[in-house]
Amino acid sequence: MPIELDPMLLLGEIDPPQRLLMGPGPINAHPRVLRAMSADLLGQFDPEMTGYMNQVMALYRPIFGTANRWTMLVDGTARAGIEAALVSLVAPGDVVLVVNFGRFGLLLGEILARIGAVVETVEAPWGEIVSLDAIAAGIARCQPKVVATIHGDTSTTMVQPLDGFGALCRAAGALSYVDATATIGGMELAADRWEVDVVSGGLQKCLGGPSGSAPITISDTAAEHITRRRHLEQGIRRPDIADGQGPRIVSNYFDLAMVMDYWSDKRLNHHTEATSMLYAARECARIVLEEGLAARYARHEAAGRAMTAGLRAMGLEIFGEDAHRMINVTGVFVPKDVDGETVRLAMREQFEIEIGTAFGPLEGRIWRIGAMGYNAMKHKVLLTLAALEACLGMQGYSLPPGIAVPAAMRAWDA
Repeated sequence: MPIELDPMLLLGEIDPPQRLLMGPGPINAHPRVLRAMSADLLGQFDPEMTGYMNQVMALYRPIFGTANRWTMLVDGTARAGIEAALVSLVAPGDVVLVVNFGRFGLLLGEILARIGAVVETVEAPWGEIVSLDAIAAGIARCQPKVVATIHGDTSTTMVQPLDGFGALCRAAGALSYVDATATIGGMELAADRWEVDVVSGGLQKCLGGPSGSAPITISDTAAEHITRRRHLEQGIRRPDIADGQGPRIVSNYFDLAMVMDYWSDKRLNHHTEATSMLYAARECARIVLEEGLAARYARHEAAGRAMTAGLRAMGLEIFGEDAHRMINVTGVFVPKDVDGETVRLAMREQFEIEIGTAFGPLEGRIWRIGAMGYNAMKHKVLLTLAALEACLGMQGYSLPPGIAVPAAMRAWDA
């Protein structure tokens, strides 16, 4: 009897629409990054490959604002970096203070609860940030081993100030962790000046790459703490790498003690490096440093300023405290009597532009509009505003035509 071929196997090759991604991330990857990903693969211990790994470590130090030796990649999305940091810093039963001001602060608590940590929180309403005094009070109250926060939480578009944060943690004998997924490459990171122990990020937002690799930097203090928890898996034991005396890290894949040995001269055979993603991360960093950090931050600030000015010119209300809003993602209230999802659909179907919806208490109430990385460009901001103006008009929202683009142009040049 002949075997029938499943029609699904006859699908054509992937040919996605050329959509402009102006939501909270992911965004369109830089063409140079996509080209880098098409380069030939190498064996994980090929000298060319390990040379690229060393280059990546050097390239990301200035982006994180650090001289940390342990500045590398975790293979996986930005959440892989978060989980690797937390599972390697925190043992079951440890008290951890989470600075929570949005969905991703809640995520930190979720991950920590799964590790078995005792999770304490210091919180602010969505649309606000947590003061340093409140964090200090939280530390005094629960005496945590680790304090964890988000830098920029795209669910609320708020950015948590971090000057003094690490010093406060160190004075209390606590390690500190910062998730900078939404800000790395678009807003200043200053891991050393902030005295933060671990910072992790992702490629898919301001760095202008695809999701799938998580840059991370680890202070010497945190590295020593993690190394004390090193327990090599049986199949890769070597006489030159000793186990630590601390509790074993509860994940194998996200065990930063073994990942650090993989990225060191030891070249421990922990996992097969995601070669194409390493190429992508390397090119993202090269593009950032070629532009210059100060110039790049200024470009993102101009894009955010222009986006906000254009939205306000349309009579729309911006969400959150102006003093603490992210520059690369803007929250804006959906006008009364306008269906937000219908507008988003029209943006996508009529203009091939994607803007974001929201989560939790903000679901259906705000749009989140991004301008970051390869998309933090004047013409892309103007196209997005013009399309939104047209789609709002299609919904019966009354506004003077052609008002948003000139306001954004003036703000960009301000």
